[in-house]
Amino acid sequence: MRPNRFCTAIILAQGFLFSSLPLPGMLAIAHAADGQPPAVADSAPSPAKTIDTLFASLKKERNAVKARSIANQIASEWNDSGSATINLLMQWAGEAADEKRNAAAYDFLDQVILLDPHYVQAPYRRAMVHFADGDTRKAMADINLTLEREPRYFPALASLANILEASGRDELALKAWEQYLALYPADKDARKEAVDLSEKLAGTRG
Repeated sequence: MRPNRFCTAIILAQGFLFSSLPLPGMLAIAHAADGQPPAVADSAPSPAKTIDTLFASLKKERNAVKARSIANQIASEWNDSGSATINLLMQWAGEAADEKRNAAAYDFLDQVILLDPHYVQAPYRRAMVHFADGDTRKAMADINLTLEREPRYFPALASLANILEASGRDELALKAWEQYLALYPADKDARKEAVDLSEKLAGTRG
């Protein structure tokens, strides 16, 4: 089972300045940054429009390398919350999870979800921490929450498929892979997973 294979990267807080500040000072700078007007042209496309365009390209692209580049762009859009505070909390959550400080990771991720209930990365990252803790039930609950907020969140679909397959629910796992491939058809690894599952199910039915 490989529920972490499609985990997207945590966006890092901007600048090395944060690393030398105590927690209150770091958050103060992050909050101040949130109040600054964005340094982009008024004509810049909205994140939602950008993601919609990228997904349209991802669905049509059949070259695996080019598709991976598009998928990475989508992940980058998802990673950036638009809030320096949330980006910083997500960085800390990632660092805590990497260091097996899962209680701290939960705390940071819970704060993010309270600050922005619509930020799709937070429940997915929390699902992965639950999975690392061996709590599949809570991991599944957060994966479902992620997909409620963004049904196209393909890392969650991949994780869902892997967890379902590991628990013996192969038909549901195959459906999750099919949903994934409808969004990202050029992913050869995902296609192999779907083909293998389909053949396995055909064998059991025969």
